[in-house]
Amino acid sequence: MARFHALFDLAMLVKKLEDCREIVAADKTMLREVLHPKNDGIELRFSVAHARLDIGHASLPHRLRTTEIYYILKGRGIMHINQESQEVREGCAVYIPPSAVQHIDNTGNEEMEFLCIVDPAWRVEDEEIVT
Repeated sequence: MARFHALFDLAMLVKKLEDCREIVAADKTMLREVLHPKNDGIELRFSVAHARLDIGHASLPHRLRTTEIYYILKGRGIMHINQESQEVREGCAVYIPPSAVQHIDNTGNEEMEFLCIVDPAWRVEDEEIVT
């Protein structure tokens, strides 16, 4: 009960990226879950992850049952959603509708970094790698 009370009274949560464990995601990006209701004990509809993609690499085609937004922090590449492709770079926000097949190619000369905002919050059962 004390944990519930402490979470209920939580006014601010600050996390540092370097304190979030990095994993290789199913789509082959390097990923850190920055904010997620299941990890952080907070009332939050969405999740936020930080992704990295090396020079010349691409994420695997995949789809989520949920809405996703990519916000490009660094680098440039080509975003593919269903049959459409468009160049993206630092400062671009990309809306990815539910169930759309998506992947991103790093076509720049530096590592690409972007935020992944998923609503409702990301769950493993909502993601499918498309082969």
